[in-house]
Amino acid sequence: MGEIMIRAMELSDIPRAAEIHIFGWRNAYRGIISDDFLFNKLSVVKSINRFENQMQSNEADSYVYDDGIIKAFMTIGQCRDIDKVKAFELWGIYVEPFFIRQGVGSQMIKYCEEIALNRSYKEMCLWVLEENENAIKFYEKSGYYADGEKKYIDFLGVVEIRYVKYI
Repeated sequence: MGEIMIRAMELSDIPRAAEIHIFGWRNAYRGIISDDFLFNKLSVVKSINRFENQMQSNEADSYVYDDGIIKAFMTIGQCRDIDKVKAFELWGIYVEPFFIRQGVGSQMIKYCEEIALNRSYKEMCLWVLEENENAIKFYEKSGYYADGEKKYIDFLGVVEIRYVKYI
């Protein structure tokens, strides 16, 4: 195992991040989101295209956790919610399911919060599926709490709840 490094995602990292993204969704959301969506609509190729487009647009920043193996990635940026324009958002974080509960996600969240502080943000926010109990426990352990905001994601048939933290 090499030295742990959280670094900006590079183009060459995208295929691995796409694998983590798709496998992470299938692992975390099976039983919450339909199998039809998880196995017929999601694909590594589509995820690769999405990451490439996102990287070219510069609308958000993506980082990987790399200790010789890319074990996780996250996408972060200014909060997209109109009532939280002064907050920083963890748009998404995915840890390869084989490496969950080994401190990878915790290190990624701390890194995200450091970036937010360095950019003069005082508040963090993120959205999590209401039924994703493991993620909710993880975020609460990291100091986040539900602020009462919810949104229904029609095409998935799920509810997301917003979590916030002052940093």
